[in-house]
Amino acid sequence: PGKFLIPCDFPGMAECLALADLNASINLMPYSMWKRLSLFDLTPTCMTLKLADRSITSPVGIAKDVYVKVGSFHFSADFVVVDFDADPRVPLVLGRSFLKTEKALIDVFEGELTLRVVKEAITFNLDQTSRCSTNYNDMTAKRIDVIDMACEEYSQEVLGFFDTISSRNPTPFYDPIVST
Repeated sequence: PGKFLIPCDFPGMAECLALADLNASINLMPYSMWKRLSLFDLTPTCMTLKLADRSITSPVGIAKDVYVKVGSFHFSADFVVVDFDADPRVPLVLGRSFLKTEKALIDVFEGELTLRVVKEAITFNLDQTSRCSTNYNDMTAKRIDVIDMACEEYSQEVLGFFDTISSRNPTPFYDPIVST
């Protein structure tokens, strides 16, 4: 199980569901939800996102230290805010960064996700949450992969992969595979 639906609460908003997705590298919030929650100013970013439908978009910004209430726990998370039409039933995506910070334990055999705070924990069962998600498909979640162009270009330069896309050769130009 790589995905769970988690019920979340926000002040002034009815309970919503968040998709905890191990395939998502970031936490995602639609711009409409950010406006409705009247959160603090967004931090600018030069990040580029590739959506599940293969379209490329730029986020509006990053919402820092947003408190997400899950059960009786309050978790702080940073969200990348994107202007897109989210499913109103599942507007948030909680990625690996959230799951790592909240010390999530995933029991594949039992199909359970446990979030821990000190010595207390809350557990969600995949069988219970999947009933809510049977009407959704993967496109609804708008799964994204993050591409930070500046970081990408820098790492390619450092590793010597300058123009691997056009040459279709992942080998650095100065390091031939076969020496003569």
